Amino acid sequence: MTRDEFLFALQEHSAAFAKAVTTNEGDWIVKGFVDIYRQIYTVSVDTKIVSKVLELLLFPMFVEFAKQHSLALELCSQQNFYPDLTFIDKQTATKFAVDIKSTYRINERRVNGMTLGAFTGYFRNRESSKNALYPYGQYAGHFVLGIIYSQTQEAMDETQALHA
Repeated sequence: MTRDEFLFALQEHSAAFAKAVTTNEGDWIVKGFVDIYRQIYTVSVDTKIVSKVLELLLFPMFVEFAKQHSLALELCSQQNFYPDLTFIDKQTATKFAVDIKSTYRINERRVNGMTLGAFTGYFRNRESSKNALYPYGQYAGHFVLGIIYSQTQEAMDETQALHA
C-alpha cells in the first residue's frame, strides 16, 4: 500500500467515525464514568479526558480499518510517544503513522488550537527512536486525525461547579 492509497482508505473509513462517538441526534454516547459503588461522574470539559474518551471510542474503528486493509496495528507502549497508532502493511512492511489530536470550538470560526508536536527529538533526528515507536524516517506517511468538538454549556457549568 502506498502513502496515497493509505490516505484515501483512511479518509474513506473516517466517514463512519462520528457514529462511534455520537447518536444520530449528535449527542455523545458516553455521558460519564461509573465507579464500583455505581456513583456516576459526568465527563468534564477537561481536554485530556475528552481526548482519551474519543480515542477509546474510536479504537475499534481503527482495528476494523486495519483488518479490512491487511494492516497490522501497533500502539505506543508509553504515553506521549509518537505516533498514537502505527499501521504496517503486512505484505510490504510499509509503516504509516497516525496521530490523534483533538480540540474544541471557541466559536463558529475559531478553535482552541492543537499541539502537533514539540519539534524536537524525532522530528529533527529522523533516525532516532527516542519518544517514538519507530524512527520517524521509517514511516512512509505521517497523518493527523484532527477532531474538533463543541462543548455544551451544561458540561461547562458542571465542570465549574466541581471546581467551586
